[in-house]
Amino acid sequence: MQQISNLSTFRAFRSRNYTLYFFGRSVSQFGTWMQRTAVVWVVYSLTHSAFMLGLTIFAEQFPSFLFSALGGVAADRYDRYKIVQLTQIASLIQATLLALLVMHGHNNVWTILGLSIVLGIINAYDVPARQSMINEVVHEPSDLPSALSLNSAMASLAKLLGPALSGIVLQQFGAGVCFLINAATFAAVMVSIAFMKIPKLKKAVGPSKNVFKELAAGFHYIKNESTIGWVILMLSIVGFLVLPYDTLIPVYAKEIFKGDAQTFGYITSFIGVGALIGTIMLASLRANASMRKVLIGSTLILSLGLICFSQIQLFVPAMIFAAITGFGSVVQFTACNIIVQSEAAPEMRSRAISILLTAIFGMLPLGSLLIGALSEKIGAPSTLLFQGIAGLAIAYFFNKVLLPKPKEKIQADRKIEKESEEQFLNNI
Repeated sequence: MQQISNLSTFRAFRSRNYTLYFFGRSVSQFGTWMQRTAVVWVVYSLTHSAFMLGLTIFAEQFPSFLFSALGGVAADRYDRYKIVQLTQIASLIQATLLALLVMHGHNNVWTILGLSIVLGIINAYDVPARQSMINEVVHEPSDLPSALSLNSAMASLAKLLGPALSGIVLQQFGAGVCFLINAATFAAVMVSIAFMKIPKLKKAVGPSKNVFKELAAGFHYIKNESTIGWVILMLSIVGFLVLPYDTLIPVYAKEIFKGDAQTFGYITSFIGVGALIGTIMLASLRANASMRKVLIGSTLILSLGLICFSQIQLFVPAMIFAAITGFGSVVQFTACNIIVQSEAAPEMRSRAISILLTAIFGMLPLGSLLIGALSEKIGAPSTLLFQGIAGLAIAYFFNKVLLPKPKEKIQADRKIEKESEEQFLNNI
């Protein structure tokens, strides 16, 4: 492990706590993707409706939109390690209930949607605390981009292998076993936290302070930090119009490629291949790389991948563009996360992260509803084409908003230098 941590890509592993955190989350993420794959496949098998797929994603993600900001306040006030342990226990119970209901034949769509809502509320408190923990488990601030990129790489690997494994388990044993496996994986996070050397943290804000005032302070901070605000706004729009492309993957598996649950797992896995490559590349960038340029570039790649994927009906060539799409989507989100976590003040970090998550959790489920409904009107290929074109337009606009400032600064510096030279010559 010491030799690996000496490589720039893996420098975050120099921190023992981060290494424990990473491996605990890795196991849990595999189970999470197995459950997500099984849930959407069960719902589509029962309803054969793209709109119901969108509603399923909406049911899990919209509660996170409603409560993530409060989850950020909680993560800034209380012990994040204990919050994460509690959310893992709650997630274990949710997955176990889902498994028991499905295995006993109570796989009613509305029951599944109800449990998805419960999971969304749990995630609203889990994700801000878990993301904020990364700053505490990494010893050197310069290792934060590596830690966040490796975290995304781990999630991408889980997205690559989890759905493929889930497809096999679905075919052989059914969805209930996928849910039971996911329930078992939450123990890994609890064990990893138990072995951490938890640092003594500053006392959190006392409960006498008004929660909503703290929440308002977080939004006021983001508003004043215009660069962070623009980044979050961009992610919100992309989350609404472009990122819900995965709502249509089951439709492509069954209707376009005439496949089954394994086909669905393979498509999702190729998206994960691209995502994994993207996060490894991101972790390998030099420390002073411009994350804003990475953000714009990854949006272009995502958009072009969707446009090409939408026009190809042959499975093997389409998987190339599925991987490109996965590359663009994960690099974009990770770049946003790095910008927000690196630039936010420590006392505001959890709230800044929670506002970022509120933006993505709010727009993704609404976008899933839109994309599901639009697909039923104009078809899945035309809908993906529309999403790709929308992504190009977003990249064009935010390229002008996010990137001009450095150029203006260079021009200003050149002007000052020129004036200084002229003044020097005049003095001579």
